[in-house]
Amino acid sequence: MAETAAAPGSGTRTDWSNHRDAIERSLRGFTGEGYDKGRPLLVQAAWFAVLHLVFVKWWFPARWRPALLRAFGARIGRRVLIRHGVRVHWPWRLSVGDDAWIGEGAWLLNLQHITIGRDVCVSQEALLCTGSHQRRSPTFEFDNGPIHLESGAWIAARAVVLRGVTVGRGAVVGASAVAHRDLGPGEVITSGGAA
Repeated sequence: MAETAAAPGSGTRTDWSNHRDAIERSLRGFTGEGYDKGRPLLVQAAWFAVLHLVFVKWWFPARWRPALLRAFGARIGRRVLIRHGVRVHWPWRLSVGDDAWIGEGAWLLNLQHITIGRDVCVSQEALLCTGSHQRRSPTFEFDNGPIHLESGAWIAARAVVLRGVTVGRGAVVGASAVAHRDLGPGEVITSGGAA
């Protein structure tokens, strides 16, 4: 007969047979298999230099940021506003529609493609993260996926959109909320759940 959990210090053994076994990690064995950065090392290094020395700086004019991203392969629409402190991991994996706004300190961690539709607002310190790992993999291999923000969506301050998620037309990911699944058109989630 299986024992049940007991109060700490009671000396009774707990049977965890109904729980999954913990994965023994061996991060040294990580290979990154299946992940292609999309550009040669020299281009990657050039982008990181430009990103950290110029692009994120408060003194670099906002009107020049779209042109700089285009120079590195991004598809950026007209009248796009990108504030200072915005980090874009790989510009060549970014598409932004007309009249979109990206607020101060937003981080576009685009190991896979991020598509931002027209009239989308990505607010201050939001995180769009296309990267993840296979939780059951002992070597923690990648489990990446693209992100799509459809026209009129709003990713509020410090919100997080995780890999593989589509945020529907006019949908809202509220301040500090985490979008770990697709949101339908007009759907709203908050840090406390669906609104």
